Amino acid sequence: MKIFAETARLILRELTPADAEGMFEMDSDAEVHLFLGNKPVQSIEQSKADIEFIRKQYTENGIGRWAVIEKATGNFIGWAGLKLMTETHNNHSNYYDLGYRFSKQYWGKGYATESAIAARDYGFKVLKLDEIIGIADIGNLASIHVLEKAGLKRISIFDYRGIKHHWLKIVKPV
Repeated sequence: MKIFAETARLILRELTPADAEGMFEMDSDAEVHLFLGNKPVQSIEQSKADIEFIRKQYTENGIGRWAVIEKATGNFIGWAGLKLMTETHNNHSNYYDLGYRFSKQYWGKGYATESAIAARDYGFKVLKLDEIIGIADIGNLASIHVLEKAGLKRISIFDYRGIKHHWLKIVKPV
């Protein structure tokens, strides 16, 4: 199992089928999906399919979201990382999106910021990206704050699936 990044408190590694229970716990919570426009998953089979979809991205795109593991407990607490977005959003396609999602009991601990910074650094240092994008519902102040703490700047507001979202960006440091 590949570890992509490590922080003081977290291990960011490839998602595996063994993460299905943690994914299901996280993604079956309606509050987790409040600003995502998704419906909570109804079965662990859906979580298993989501993991396989992400694992396919590792092969096809060389990157996909990572499992976030709390070092102190070994618990799966969510996912974070970069994803190659091939569909068009805000008149852009083929960009790398920085994202994260955590089980509710791990909110407010700084894990999203810690993992976002690790993913940003991986994108610039390992993938040699020129820029990284973040998208957040304008009402999701916590997520906007995380992206800004990772260095992304608000560029514009656009309509994403009928809801106003911020388009944030960071360019590779010179």
